[in-house]
Amino acid sequence: MFQPAQRLSNVHVTASAAMTRKARELRAAGIAVVSLSSGEPDFATPRHAIEAAYKAALAGDTKYPPQDGTPALKAAIRRKFQRDNKIDYANDEVMVSNGSKQIIYNAFAASLNDGDEVIVPVPGWLSYAEQAKLMGGVPVQVSCPENNRFKLRPEDLDAAITPRTKWVVLNFPNNPTGAACTRAEMRALCDVLLKHPHVMILADDIYEHLRYDGAEFCTPAEIEPALKDRTLTVNGVSKAYAMTGWRVGFCGGPAPLIRAMTNIQGQIGGGISTVGQAAAAAALDGPQGVVATCVAEYARRRDLVVGWLREAPGIACHKPEGAFYVYANLAGCLDKTSAGGKRIATDTDFVQALLEEKHVAAVQGSAYGMAPYLRLSYATDLETLREGCARIRAFCEGLR
Repeated sequence: MFQPAQRLSNVHVTASAAMTRKARELRAAGIAVVSLSSGEPDFATPRHAIEAAYKAALAGDTKYPPQDGTPALKAAIRRKFQRDNKIDYANDEVMVSNGSKQIIYNAFAASLNDGDEVIVPVPGWLSYAEQAKLMGGVPVQVSCPENNRFKLRPEDLDAAITPRTKWVVLNFPNNPTGAACTRAEMRALCDVLLKHPHVMILADDIYEHLRYDGAEFCTPAEIEPALKDRTLTVNGVSKAYAMTGWRVGFCGGPAPLIRAMTNIQGQIGGGISTVGQAAAAAALDGPQGVVATCVAEYARRRDLVVGWLREAPGIACHKPEGAFYVYANLAGCLDKTSAGGKRIATDTDFVQALLEEKHVAAVQGSAYGMAPYLRLSYATDLETLREGCARIRAFCEGLR
């Protein structure tokens, strides 16, 4: 009989993936589910990226690729980092992987020893902590409360760092809260990190371009060049260019780390799809107006969703500055009973009853390290959002 490896005993399936899977199962059973759990853009991949992939395939670019990325894509990535972030990376400081999630996996696999600590600000993306645990690391959660707009305070970061700290994860704009980071705020975090030269920085910039109301973007290696040699700057084409299914992520970092990560990648998979890399290069080098168009639509959806949720009894909704999520406070909905008789003691109870009774899929905030909250993605069409929020409001109105 199969027995899972012991290393999996404390590694959990991500709540967003589990909820998205449950929504698909209910749809397959004929139930009209509104799924607001997945962070996947509903826009089409830019046509010029698709055409680049098609041309690459027709030209015979269908053989094994280099493990760290094709020369054409690596050159485009280097141009992107210089253009958008004012960071110059050499060719051996850049690599391509199967989405930004594998970049992070490669980095932790290449660097963590048993007991090494990874500081994860929370609320934060689920996989940071789970991947760290998979590699024998110890996630150290640092609270970023709503009264500080879900942002990491320098003094809290400083207090969390120990001699065992290997990595600090920074993710702005943030999943799940949408919090962005000003240059002054990033400067303060960098000043703390300068005091601790043994600590590596993982800057997950996947939502870099999804910002609203003039919110700034900056990344540690840009703000403080002295940190460049211990910073891994992670990005990809999935969110900004609606290319989730192409599975192309990339990073820039110190050459010894990139070599180790490439070694890991070569053992678990290898180089990334050649046609996908051609598409990604075209997206990075091509017209960027498509991104601005998507951002404008996301901003409109955000404003509507925040307004609709604020109409639901018991829900308080912070207005996010970036990404495409809202992180709504459910404190006013707890210690009540739903119309279907479900006792709502936690945010997990809330999302389960919401799915069962109103057929809306969302994700509980406790999965991201802070309760009681509800994460909704507004990376879907307006009518779906309108219907989903109406069902949430009706659910809240039925709480007694």
